[in-house]
Amino acid sequence: MDGQRTIAVVEDEATIREAVCFALRREGYAPDAFDDGLAAWQAFERVLPDVAILDIGLPRMDGLELCRKLRTRSQTLPIIFVTSREEEFDRVLGLEIGADDYLCKPFSMRELMARVKVLLRRASLTPASAATDEDAIVTVRGLVLDPLRLSATWQGTPVPLTVTEFLLLLALARRPGIVKTRDQLMEAAYPERVSVTDRTIDSHIKRIRRKFQTADRTFNALESVYGAGYRYNEPPE
Repeated sequence: MDGQRTIAVVEDEATIREAVCFALRREGYAPDAFDDGLAAWQAFERVLPDVAILDIGLPRMDGLELCRKLRTRSQTLPIIFVTSREEEFDRVLGLEIGADDYLCKPFSMRELMARVKVLLRRASLTPASAATDEDAIVTVRGLVLDPLRLSATWQGTPVPLTVTEFLLLLALARRPGIVKTRDQLMEAAYPERVSVTDRTIDSHIKRIRRKFQTADRTFNALESVYGAGYRYNEPPE
């Protein structure tokens, strides 16, 4: 258990804040709760947590502004947004200003705990540990994926992906042309065995496509294979 890991929970809805803190304590973490953005920032100016879980719609200082300020203090602090806003703009904006992942309300506590564990694992990796096949940079003609930094670029343009989206794309890009079933993609993207549906995987793939098409409207490397799953096709030269 990660008993020494402090997880900040910045959420103004008391029931959600208490539920998240309860789940974190059950996993062996030490939650530090705040009900507004300014109070959280004042605490973070003194000591940074190991992970920050931020609501977007916070009083006094919203989650987006809090994220910006946190990034002035640390470029590596794992940040997860939880939001009730369904607009893709809000989600992409959150990632562009430095968040690592997001979950939409209502969300599964099991999935939130899985995201926390993945981000803590990535944050704890040292440069020396990068010399493994699992963490080696993947390059597929225009696409570059860095598992240690959770960063993706397409033809030199950064593409902001959540942890889940990154892991899905990584699983496909590691074996271009090979079809991955939805079950295989679930195992790759949800290492803590979180139970998700086929529709969840489909939604993630659609978002990945949209993000790459924002960088390059001709992008079509992610292919749906009817009745089977998905594959990443290496683009022609």
